[in-house]
Formats: sequence, structure tokens, C-alpha cells
Amino acid sequence: MPTLPPEPHRQRAMAESFGVDAARYDRTRPAYPDAMVQRIIAAGPGPEVLDVGCGTGTAARQFRAAGCTVLGVEPDPRMAEFARRDGLTVEEATFEAWDPAGRRFDAVIAGTAWHWVDPVAGAAKAARVLRPGGRLAAFWHAFALPRELAQAVTAIYRQAVPEVPFPAAGAQPLQHYQAIFTKAVDGIHASGAFEMPEQWRFDWERRYTRDEWLDQLPTHGTLTRLPADRLAPVLAGVGAAIDELGGSFTATYATIAVTAAHRAR
Repeated sequence: MPTLPPEPHRQRAMAESFGVDAARYDRTRPAYPDAMVQRIIAAGPGPEVLDVGCGTGTAARQFRAAGCTVLGVEPDPRMAEFARRDGLTVEEATFEAWDPAGRRFDAVIAGTAWHWVDPVAGAAKAARVLRPGGRLAAFWHAFALPRELAQAVTAIYRQAVPEVPFPAAGAQPLQHYQAIFTKAVDGIHASGAFEMPEQWRFDWERRYTRDEWLDQLPTHGTLTRLPADRLAPVLAGVGAAIDELGGSFTATYATIAVTAAHRAR
């Protein structure tokens, strides 16, 4: 996966590029482990959830299916409109600028989105809208390709899109994401409004066919902004590499939640 730029919350053009094909994003991006959803709900005082950067509604639908009432906040109108098609209530704004209008919640969640939020201002805003004992939970998927495929993909990226930072083949996915987790933790600490943050980890695997992975690939990071003529060789090269493995592969995932309870005052 391409490496995120420094201070990703300042990169609004990239943050709001995923809506270029909201249907593809929703179709191909994986959902979150049910065990994580249930643990976040169980750790909070009630069922009212605010989903920050809700995108097309992947996490919001999971929390709704588990019995929660969910309000989404999403800055990209294309993503917000897609989420509304499934009956979700979504308000369009960045989290920092969003007006809660006095509303309070039992949980503030962010699925693969908190890195687009200022970590200090975001934690302080979450504290203002959480009930005492409510929970902030930001979570991400960290995935790893099989080593042979990762080596091929790294070479393809460095040749086709050399301006896109890409971790070295064999790099551990959690190492790539650790800076994001650390910034989230630091922001929570800076707010002074939460108990000690924790990291919850959920490991799982998913088998992808060649077509499934190539369908998802254009939704990754800076690839969303590549013109078709530059994206095509990336897709062709990765497709050929998957064909060399027999046309499918298994990706290993660790879903990490950075979470803390709002301190009752």
C-alpha cells in the first residue's frame, strides 16, 4: 500500500479523493471484524454512535446491524450520498468543523478515517460530544501480501509511479501504521479528557482472486488520483504477478483499534 504523507489530516485533496468511485470503494473495501464491533459496543454506556469520516457507510452499517443508532459525519458529498442510499443519516462536514448542536453520543468511531482528522483537535471534539464513560475508537486495517507478491508489487510501483512512497517488500504492516497509531494516542493524551488509551488487535485473513484485488486497487491512497494511462500499467503488472501465483492469494490482516474511555468528571 502507498505510504501516507506526513500530517495526512492536512492533505484534503487526497482525503477527499476516494469518492471519485464511491461504489467501487464500497464494493471492494473489507468490513471490520464483528468481534471488534461487539467489543466497542460492550465497552460503552449505550447504543448511540457517531461515525467520523463514515465514507460509504461500511462501519456504520455494521454498528447499525448490531443494534446501534448511528449518525455519520463525512466531508465528501459523493461518499455521503452513497451512504444515505442505505438509509444512513449523514451530515456533510469535516469533523473539526462539524456542529454537534448539543448532541451527545455513547461512542465516537472512525474506520480507516481518523488519520484524516487533526489528532489533537479531533480528540478534543470527541471528548465534547461523548457522554461520561463514552468511548472513542479509531480503527484501521493493516494488511500484508504474500512475500513474493509484495516484492513484485513494490517493483511495479517504483517503476510506474516512482513519486508514490511505497514500503519496502517484507516490511511489517504494523510498522507502516505505527506512526498513525502513535499520533492518535498522542492526541487522546493531549485532550486530557480520556482514560489511558489501549490498542485492541484482531487478526484475520482474506482470499482474493486476481479480479477482486485489481477491483480494489484503484481505491488505495494516491492511486485514486492517477490518470487512467498511468494506472493501467500498475494494474497490468499486479495482475500478471497474481497470475504467477495461480490467480489468487491470501492477504493477512490485523485490524487495530486505538481506543479510550471518556473520563467522567
